[in-house]
Amino acid sequence: MFKNLLALIGLVALIVVIGVYAKFGEKVSQLDNQAIPTYEKMFEKVLDTGDAAKGMVLKWKVNDDVENADVVESIKALAEEYNMRVTGDTKMFTMPNAKGSEIKAVENISMCSLPIAKKFLAYSHEFGGFMPCRIMLITLANGERWLYTMDLALAIHGGHPLPAEMLKLASHVQKAMLDIPARAAQGDF
Repeated sequence: MFKNLLALIGLVALIVVIGVYAKFGEKVSQLDNQAIPTYEKMFEKVLDTGDAAKGMVLKWKVNDDVENADVVESIKALAEEYNMRVTGDTKMFTMPNAKGSEIKAVENISMCSLPIAKKFLAYSHEFGGFMPCRIMLITLANGERWLYTMDLALAIHGGHPLPAEMLKLASHVQKAMLDIPARAAQGDF
């Protein structure tokens, strides 16, 4: 059964690739060599969940023994380690009477590397839509806490290949936005 499921996923992926190439021809060959796999990964999440946001966002469960204040301080300390500047810390809302899986509190920490931001904005103003990078801490009434951030893979690999220097800079930011929430969820400073 599992082999058949994998074969079906592979067949669907192949059909999508062939269909995209047939429709868009030469334009597809100009894309970053990781574009199609990146879109496929996102689309699989959308198909599995029916939720487009889940295909574009990454999340980490916060350890039960790590306090929210420590998570936020960890994010801020780790941002510096990756040469990112914290540009904001906003408590979006609290709902003291939340129950079960309702959201009790949301805090959003923004960060950016100004030299990298300047280069990307000069390359394409639309990169501003990804800036500053954000990590959101969501606390549920049942006590679960999660960190969320945007998956930067599409911004990096979803179009034409970035020039080598920009790819290196984007990869640095992507690593930071993967490492910081993963480490903060564990209470790492």
